[in-house]
Amino acid sequence: MASNEKIDKAYSHNGSDVESNNAFHSGETGQGLHRQLKNRHIAMISIGGVIGTGLFLGTANALRHGGPVGMVLGYITVGTVCWATMVSLGEMVAYLPISGGHIKLAERFVNPAFSFTMGWNYWYNWTIILPAELSAAAVLINYWDQDTQLNYAWITICLLVVVAINMCGAGVYGEAEFIFASIKVLTITGLIILGIVIDLGGGPNHDRLGFRYWKNPGPFVQYDNIAGSTGRFLGWWAVITQAAFSFIGTEIVAIAAGEAKNPRRNLPKAIKRVYIRILLFYIGGTFVIGLLVPSNDPLLDLGSGTAASSPFVIAIQNAGISVLPSLINACLLTSAWSAASSDLYTSSRALYGLALSHNAPQFLLRTTKKGLPYICLLICASFSLLAFMGVSSGAGTVFNWFSNMTSIAGLLTWFGINLTYIRFHKGFKVQGFDRSKLPYIGPLQPYAAWYALFMTMLFCLFSGFDVFLKGEWDTATFVTTYLPLAAFPILYMGAKYHYRQPVVRAQDMDFISDIAEIEAEDYEEPPPRNKLEAFWQWLM
Repeated sequence: MASNEKIDKAYSHNGSDVESNNAFHSGETGQGLHRQLKNRHIAMISIGGVIGTGLFLGTANALRHGGPVGMVLGYITVGTVCWATMVSLGEMVAYLPISGGHIKLAERFVNPAFSFTMGWNYWYNWTIILPAELSAAAVLINYWDQDTQLNYAWITICLLVVVAINMCGAGVYGEAEFIFASIKVLTITGLIILGIVIDLGGGPNHDRLGFRYWKNPGPFVQYDNIAGSTGRFLGWWAVITQAAFSFIGTEIVAIAAGEAKNPRRNLPKAIKRVYIRILLFYIGGTFVIGLLVPSNDPLLDLGSGTAASSPFVIAIQNAGISVLPSLINACLLTSAWSAASSDLYTSSRALYGLALSHNAPQFLLRTTKKGLPYICLLICASFSLLAFMGVSSGAGTVFNWFSNMTSIAGLLTWFGINLTYIRFHKGFKVQGFDRSKLPYIGPLQPYAAWYALFMTMLFCLFSGFDVFLKGEWDTATFVTTYLPLAAFPILYMGAKYHYRQPVVRAQDMDFISDIAEIEAEDYEEPPPRNKLEAFWQWLM
């Protein structure tokens, strides 16, 4: 057990026992990343990670497969896993808000091999999602302009804007994400309110829906026409698979921790409110969707990738409102643009984190005087050119295979975060530190982390269950679903052989390094001067 003197050292400003390692301000230029992200930026980045096309469009398949009740139950199930993962992550990054986020934390509390595996898995995830989002933006524009020959131009324009935002630094990225996320919040809030009005008969056709579609065609769907409780269970599980992929991205706040101002105060705020956003936007949104659209509506299977296949748009059109679909498609376009910008930011910082952990070449640590990791940014931006593959049919098929693999990669990130937290929690306890002194204390720990660890692995193992149903076998789907799951332990074993370092023992974990620099960044927020500022602080 650690002595009281050791505990005091961890929380003191005295740097005599503190390594000034390179997790903070490192790089060959000596500059490293700078803290430029304000409280409102962090708040909106965490919100933006939750709201995306998965909520606007992905819910169509969820409703079609699970029915209104099955869809809500599926999203609630995944929401609990997302919450457990975020409180685990929040406790670690609030205590150690360092560059590299959970990639660097995995090196401290598990071992370098696990950091290597998590880092490259995470980098692949966001690097490949970037061109996918750019392709999605072009498809959304096709809602107005049917000439797909211009998709090359739309992708180029979107790409230039995304790269320009990120090349201006974390501060500009934070402002852009604040605007984009605000549009998302206003859009989904407006759609939920409008949905309630339509359900109560306030639409132009004055048709009061109530719970009509819960009775006919029913609360659940018999998946693949499989009768009985088995069919209903598989429908619910299909929703879980869809929902899990929709929630991926909430952990971006950890990567942003190294560039957050006043992180000890701002990060806990963002983490604490994540469950409110999950409850309001996803659970509220899916509940309203289940009231408005029957699960057997043929338009749910349209698969256009534009606003036309959104359950909200289907409900609005059924109610006789003709103007809003184009407005919703415009909001979806900003959502895809926002996602692409976040993807480039996250992938570049993930690559920077890999270099910090000596899992990537050290020249990647070079930054500008303003703290921009320009080499990492340019390398990750070059992969966005893969978006042009999606325009042609043959190359598009191959590109879709790569994109599909990112879904499992995202779930494996959640798995790694929870495993890292379990180690963090054990080390903190063994070394005698007092959890009550932490900037943020995750509830129900370590049980929440164990629950999320088990569930994420369960999601990964059975996410491709449909290919095992009779007559549904598809080799490409099987490979793209399970290849990342197989690659994760292979990467780990290869890195473990290379580093030849065992798992860090609980008594040897480093809870001291960087504390002095982190606490030096801590300051009291000025009190609100009026009711408007008080409301803004509460909201953010």
